[in-house]
Amino acid sequence: MLSCVLLNWPAQAFAASPLQAQSQSPAASASALTPDALADLLDNPEARKALVDALRAQAAGKPPAASAAPGTAASTKAATGPGLQERMADGVQQFLTGVAGDMGQGVDDMRALASGRSLRMDGATAGNALLPLLLAGLATIIAYLLLRMIAMRIYTRIDRWVAEHASPSEAATVHGPGTPRRAPASMRALYRRLGAIVGAVAIDAGVVLLAAMAGGAAALWGTPERGTLDTLAAVFLRAFVAVEIVKVLIRTVFAVRHPHLRLLPMSDELARYWNAWLVRVVAAAGYGTLLVDPVISAALSPALGRLASMVIMLVVYVYAVRIIWQNRHSVRDRMNHHAANAATFMGSRLHFLSRIWHVLGIGYFTVLLIVSQIDPTNALPFMARATAQTLLVIGVGSLLILLLNTVMAKPIRLSDDLRRRLPMLEARVNAYVPAMLKGVGWIIRIVIVLLVLDAWHAFDLSRWLASDAGGAAIKMVVNVVIVLLIAALAWTVIASIIEHRLSQNEGRGMPSARERTLLSLFRNAALIVIVTMTLMVLLSQIGIDVGPLIAGAGVVGLAIGFGAQKLVQDIITGVFIQLENGMNENDVVQVAGVFGTVEKMTIRSVGIRTLDGGYHLVPFSSVDVVANHMRDFSYHLGEYTIAHRESVDDAIEHLRAAFAELMTDSVLGPEILEEMTVAGVTAVNDKGVTIRILIKTTPGMQWAVQRGYNRLLKKHFDAAGIELPYPHTVVYFGQDKRGYAPSANVTLQPERPDDGQDARAAGHTRRRFKPETSQDDSAEVLGNELEAREEGLEEGREKAEAMGESREPGTPRV
Repeated sequence: MLSCVLLNWPAQAFAASPLQAQSQSPAASASALTPDALADLLDNPEARKALVDALRAQAAGKPPAASAAPGTAASTKAATGPGLQERMADGVQQFLTGVAGDMGQGVDDMRALASGRSLRMDGATAGNALLPLLLAGLATIIAYLLLRMIAMRIYTRIDRWVAEHASPSEAATVHGPGTPRRAPASMRALYRRLGAIVGAVAIDAGVVLLAAMAGGAAALWGTPERGTLDTLAAVFLRAFVAVEIVKVLIRTVFAVRHPHLRLLPMSDELARYWNAWLVRVVAAAGYGTLLVDPVISAALSPALGRLASMVIMLVVYVYAVRIIWQNRHSVRDRMNHHAANAATFMGSRLHFLSRIWHVLGIGYFTVLLIVSQIDPTNALPFMARATAQTLLVIGVGSLLILLLNTVMAKPIRLSDDLRRRLPMLEARVNAYVPAMLKGVGWIIRIVIVLLVLDAWHAFDLSRWLASDAGGAAIKMVVNVVIVLLIAALAWTVIASIIEHRLSQNEGRGMPSARERTLLSLFRNAALIVIVTMTLMVLLSQIGIDVGPLIAGAGVVGLAIGFGAQKLVQDIITGVFIQLENGMNENDVVQVAGVFGTVEKMTIRSVGIRTLDGGYHLVPFSSVDVVANHMRDFSYHLGEYTIAHRESVDDAIEHLRAAFAELMTDSVLGPEILEEMTVAGVTAVNDKGVTIRILIKTTPGMQWAVQRGYNRLLKKHFDAAGIELPYPHTVVYFGQDKRGYAPSANVTLQPERPDDGQDARAAGHTRRRFKPETSQDDSAEVLGNELEAREEGLEEGREKAEAMGESREPGTPRV
């Protein structure tokens, strides 16, 4: 900022005083045409020829060609503009040259004064010129003191009135930060105190203006030419009004004698300290640059006036920096104390300000020193205007950011019906709105920075806005915001529609597994498309040519297509499997030799959990055949082998008896869709006779029915004494060639009475048949199917109660 002030201010200062530049130009021209310079000019052949051509052209009445060329060059240079280094070098050179010239001229003027010579005015002239100034000063000071005495009585009454109507907690805060944090005051008391402060400021400013009017009247009376205000008197009145108005603002902030009119809460001792320091600094800097410099310049010489102003400002600068550096820790502690008792928004900013306030203060007085030396007349008005604009911009911007933070702190609540239909919409909106408000907050911060830089002439905001670059930047920002809003709206609409389809409502039940899978894939694909298109449009809006990017992406895609044919095959096969409803999540399938439950499906692979708990990720390119055991219905295919000596008809009768008992089971019975089908004898071999049956079940329950039926069948066969074949061994004793066998040790079985029953099969234990009661059911044969079925029934009952509907317990599970 300091370098920008150095670069920008000299041109504005010279442009603001054209009369001074015009008055200096003849002298400069005259000083340039010295005999030595003229001899050098005539000694140069090219310069001599150019001079002759210019004189002949002027004699012929034509404009000199040499004058056109420099003008063209100057216009070209003005169009392009000097670089940053050139402007910095020119600014520093002009400032140092001016200081050196003033010091040399000041030394000469001091020598002239010491020798008794007058510089600009003699004694009589100085007396006549300074008389209106003295009259204006005396009249202004006397009127100001009298009016201030009257105003002080009014301030005392206003302060007492505010104290009488203030709440106890509010009145306790005037004693400084040692008091506890006050409770929020009522709006009426706040408005009353604000009105009193505004009234006190108006009275104080009125006192300054009335005193200045009195001084102006005295100056008009003391001027020899009545009706015309003297120049020095006018300078004094302008300095008085400017300085005293700044003092009015300082007294408004600290209010040393009237604590209830104090703008900031602090102790009386602290208020007196900072009020006295700021008043001294403002008075010295203001009157030194606005009054001392012009008076000395008019009475003695401009060089002495500028030197006096520089000395005063250096003393003020050193004094201010010293005070700031000495109080940096105490002010930091007080700010941190107030930040601890303030809200989160103000507390964080006070903490940040407490760490850098001394840097800002030293930088502020450094800018004041530089500006006062570049343009003493407009230094204080510039500083006042820049300071007021900075404080106003920061205040308004902080208020807007505070409102945004207040809005972000409150979550958005949707209606119950909308939350039920679109479960994720509220969370998505609460994620979008804070992000959008944060973006708006950053835009406000950028605007604050630009306005602050514009206030200090470090950046010409109005010129930039009127330029092509500024218009293009604003257009780019608007286009980027519009694109982001459209992308967010499109994604919200698509995601909300998909979530509505995936949620359960009164008109329909839960979506099928195929619908959930396809909608999830479509949601992911839509997200990829929206993000890709948004990035492309944003890149094109910020000035990046997306044509080469698209072409490069096409080449890369082609290379990937040739090098990753399996990936393309995975995606294409996966798309067709989904479209043909080959498998869905939670289906029991067998693909690529892997048998298990489908847990996750993407566009290129399927994740299967096997019975041993292993998770298998199978790419679709490896899937040749999909065996889905969860479509429409299932079969328990049972093949049971009995011994050759058993009767097939008796075995089938017991098979049917076991099925009849299975149908009485409260868990497995509802899962059976039809009567058992006996396909008959399918094989007769050395092991025995094989009988096949088929039991049609709901999808996924064939294994539970199989386990339950096998248990009951074993009980029935054991009770009936039907032998299930097991491995036999035939012992052969052998014989010789003549047909004689060796003797064998044989034990004869004693005779037993005939009990009318079949003999017990070897290795079998006869048990009496006992029908099972309904309490036992089939808990022993059911595994995770029973748990999943109970969980599904429980969830179904809960949803039915919530929706006011009833659901049959035997509904097939998908």
